[in-house]
Amino acid sequence: MTYPPPPDQSGQGGFQYDPYGSQPGSQPGSQPPNPGGYSPQPQQPGYSQPQQPGYGPAPQLPPAAPGYPPPYGAPGYGPQLPKGQAIASMVLGIVAAAFLCIPYAGGFIAFVCGVIAAILGGIALKKVNQGVGGGKGQAITGLVLGIIVCAIGVFVIIAVAAGMAMLGTAGTSTL
Repeated sequence: MTYPPPPDQSGQGGFQYDPYGSQPGSQPGSQPPNPGGYSPQPQQPGYSQPQQPGYGPAPQLPPAAPGYPPPYGAPGYGPQLPKGQAIASMVLGIVAAAFLCIPYAGGFIAFVCGVIAAILGGIALKKVNQGVGGGKGQAITGLVLGIIVCAIGVFVIIAVAAGMAMLGTAGTSTL
């Protein structure tokens, strides 16, 4: 049982896409109208043009968005350099700055962490400049924080010593 084609409502002048093959020329044995007067090769029923094997051109990847690393396998994206000393320097510098806020025992811990942060930061920065290590920003951060904490620690030690000296001499003086 076949159904008649629906009326043309597409405005395409009578042409409609029919995926089931009810257009003229799609049935075996029927020929499409020949408006140009040329004679195409007759098609045999049930056969179509052979497909050419091949894959075609390789797809092109879009360019990488700014601020993001290049995609996997892109040239120039090699192994990362080790940056453990730089990270340790930065963490110790942050810990030292945090311990400055704690009175008495925190000052001593801050001074020790600051010295270690400055030493590790200097070593890591030297390795970065030689091209052996990575994490230049972290090494600089640890070095600077270590130096600042050590300077503040030395200033506090001098102030405490001066205060103790003033209290010690003030108690022994007689008028």
